[in-house]
Amino acid sequence: MIGDVFSWLSDPTHWQSTNFDTGIWGQLGAHLRYSAIALVIALVIALPLGLWIGHTNKATWIVSAANAIRALPSVGLLVLLVVIIAPHFYGRTDTGYVIPTEIVLVLLAIPSILSNTVAGVQNVDRAVRDAAYGMGMTGPQVLFRVETPNALPLIFSGFRSATLQVIATATIASYVTLGGLGRFIYDGLAQQDYPQMISGGLLVAALALILDLLLALLQRYTVSRGITGRTRRSDRAGHSDEAPDPRSAVLTEDLAPEAA
Repeated sequence: MIGDVFSWLSDPTHWQSTNFDTGIWGQLGAHLRYSAIALVIALVIALPLGLWIGHTNKATWIVSAANAIRALPSVGLLVLLVVIIAPHFYGRTDTGYVIPTEIVLVLLAIPSILSNTVAGVQNVDRAVRDAAYGMGMTGPQVLFRVETPNALPLIFSGFRSATLQVIATATIASYVTLGGLGRFIYDGLAQQDYPQMISGGLLVAALALILDLLLALLQRYTVSRGITGRTRRSDRAGHSDEAPDPRSAVLTEDLAPEAA
């Protein structure tokens, strides 16, 4: 079976067939497109809302309600939305299937981004927040200049988690005749072509890992080193000229008479 999977993945005709949209590259582009649209919409909704809830500590019930959405079955919700929305679109258009798919993916991405953003803002040290107010900063200034930079590690963590979930779940687009890497999974299952089905799953997993690695690199070079605790060797070496520990001076004075 492993050899069959390798043969399927290494076959050039599977990467770019006569119709580019049916090859791996074409389905990969569709998969990324559906995922990117959902993540952008979820980020626009959840990030500002999470910053506001974390800063004001109001309407925290929204976080609990958003987390409850995780329990909804993705495929069942997708079919329900298609039944409701698709009949309103006629002609040769996929809009009636794209909208339900995006709604499901957005609902899946919002909880991780929202809950991590709220937790990141609320976990900012109270002393840091009080110091900012003591310097004369207004509420919005404290939020965007102090709380948000300190909350970035958790915000990035939530976005990375949402990205992995959306990439893995975007395969359901193929369940309603749309494209994406899920096309190989569903087609392979229908045709009992198990190498194709397994290859589709491997492609989805590889895409998720690559995107997570890219987001990890982005986080590394975006979040301040002072927040993450990362320092360069040259920075650590620069601390060698600090003032000596006062306790060493006391020990020296105590030992001096004995030496004499």
